Amino acid sequence: MSHASMLKARRKIQKNKKLIVVAAKQEKRLAKQAAAEPVVKKVKVKKEKVEKVKAEKVEKVKKVKLTKEEIGKQEAKKAKAVVGKTGK
Repeated sequence: MSHASMLKARRKIQKNKKLIVVAAKQEKRLAKQAAAEPVVKKVKVKKEKVEKVKAEKVEKVKKVKLTKEEIGKQEAKKAKAVVGKTGK
C-alpha cells in the first residue's frame, strides 16, 4: 500500500466516523426535544416603519486662497511653534 493510498483510506475512515458521530448527536438532540414540553411560539409584532427625513443640504463654502501676507503669518506661527518645542 503506497503512502498516498494509506492517507486516502485514513481520510475516508475519519469522514465515516465523523458522519456516525454527527448522526448520533442529532438523534440525541431530537430525542431531547421530543421529551421536552411542546414549545409555545411567540407572536411576532410588526413594527411600524418610520420614514426617514432627509437632512437639508448644506451649501459648501468655497475655500478662499490666502494672500501672501496671510501665508507669511501662518509660516511665522509654525516657525515659532517649532522653535518653542525644540527650545525646551
